[in-house]
Amino acid sequence: MAVKMRLKRMGAKKSPFYRIVVADSRSPRDGRFIEELGYYNPLTEPATIKFNEEKTIQWVKNGAQPTEVVKRLFAKTGLNEKLAK
Repeated sequence: MAVKMRLKRMGAKKSPFYRIVVADSRSPRDGRFIEELGYYNPLTEPATIKFNEEKTIQWVKNGAQPTEVVKRLFAKTGLNEKLAK
């Protein structure tokens, strides 16, 4: 089973809000997920990115692959340096 860290879209029409989740790669974007790691709100100034670093590092060690967008969010918060260790 391929496990991905990706964004799940929430919120009303034209006001998106995203949750960072761990899900099976075969499940739909807003479908079933394994665990919620945090959230991302692009509408605030600056954008709000909040997630549990311990759980995220644990999932990466267990083989979960972040998507390109999630990788960029991790880079903005400085988590990529911790993952490289």
